[in-house]
Amino acid sequence: MKKVLITGGAGFIGFHLSKKLLENDYLIISIDNLNDYYDINLKKARINILKQYSNFSFIKMDISNKDKLIDLFKQYEFDLVINLAAQAGVRHSIDHPDSYITSNIIGFYNILECCRNYPVQHLIFASSSSVYGKNKKVPYSTADKVDKPASLYAATKKSDELMAYAYSNLYGIKTTGIRFFTAYGPYGRPDMAYFSFTKNIFDNKEIKIFNNGDMYRDFTYIDDIVDGIVSLLDKEPSSDDGVPYKIYNIGNNKPVRISDFVKILENEIGKEAKKVYLPMQPGEVYQTYADITDLKNDAAFVPKTSIEEGLHAFVEWYKEFYNINKK
Repeated sequence: MKKVLITGGAGFIGFHLSKKLLENDYLIISIDNLNDYYDINLKKARINILKQYSNFSFIKMDISNKDKLIDLFKQYEFDLVINLAAQAGVRHSIDHPDSYITSNIIGFYNILECCRNYPVQHLIFASSSSVYGKNKKVPYSTADKVDKPASLYAATKKSDELMAYAYSNLYGIKTTGIRFFTAYGPYGRPDMAYFSFTKNIFDNKEIKIFNNGDMYRDFTYIDDIVDGIVSLLDKEPSSDDGVPYKIYNIGNNKPVRISDFVKILENEIGKEAKKVYLPMQPGEVYQTYADITDLKNDAAFVPKTSIEEGLHAFVEWYKEFYNINKK
């Protein structure tokens, strides 16, 4: 039974990935600092589901604490490490930059150091579609230059990719980075638009729509994201120069206009939103659009979930989780 460390294990992707791997007989050690960036009860609910599995262990821990992380690596001798821990959120990084440096830079450096000193078979880490920043060319390819970040969050994620490459080059650590494109679905993050829009529509509150809804996002359903990660677990990463390092996009490859997205959500909820239209916000980009050719070629990845199917599943979960009577 392979021992897997999943950091950010109480998070949205960490929860769903853990559940999938637990069902496939992996031994999962999950760590998370359980910060209050969003409702901690949702994080606890995810962990409580995972605790039902005998091959699951949860430890409250922050990856910025190097000494504790070292002790953990010594104790478990992990086969795989999947680093999903990060301070997320583009807009939040405008007003709270310190937490991004602590978690996304220092924390990830600690992970790399542990993987160097206590070798693992494969390190997979979360990057983000945000690294594409002000790129105009679409779809976004991993071959594109990504040196114009639109936010500090994006800059930290690009920094993670550079550090990971350096460690792979210097120490031979097999490393795969994944640029996620707008993950959504049940047990998702309340700070994401689809979640906050759903809440406000049910609560008869206004929703804020930026740039008059003329923005595009490559919404990727959580089951497709998990399938993409799992497909890479046993792959041998390799860059063009022979370093055991590779970056992939995981996206739906079908961007949705935000105004159309709102209409689909209104139809699922059965209620019209109270819309407030605002200009584009600092740090935001006009569109995201994943080129997933490499992932298709290397791991036969094909996203299966349409935005209609995904939002239907999310709204059904939301009504059940928050005890909203079906109408």
